[in-house]
Amino acid sequence: MNYLWIALGAVAGASARYFLSGYVARVFATTFPYGTLLINATGSLVLGFFLVLAGERMLIDPRWRLLVAIGFCGSYTTFSSYAFETFAYMEQGQWALMAINIVASNALCLAAVVAGAAIARGL
Repeated sequence: MNYLWIALGAVAGASARYFLSGYVARVFATTFPYGTLLINATGSLVLGFFLVLAGERMLIDPRWRLLVAIGFCGSYTTFSSYAFETFAYMEQGQWALMAINIVASNALCLAAVVAGAAIARGL
């Protein structure tokens, strides 16, 4: 039964990722992976918020962790895409874009986890 909760979350996360990355690609230039950055940051925000809320603020059914943290966030966030895009910049010799992607992704996602935790603790 645990696999069902993970699968339900994964379907929602993958669908949200597909929609949002497509939308961002249509709105912004594709010279920089803005969609990946936005998805990693918002996924980090959701994960930070949820894990602190579920671990410190509320007593919730453990299946919610399977659904949200493992299923949704696991399929929604795109760290593997981030890593490959950074690698591609390196192979192309685009050192500035590679550095921007590394710094922005790591700093923004860490800040998003902190923000999510702070929001959950403020409730």
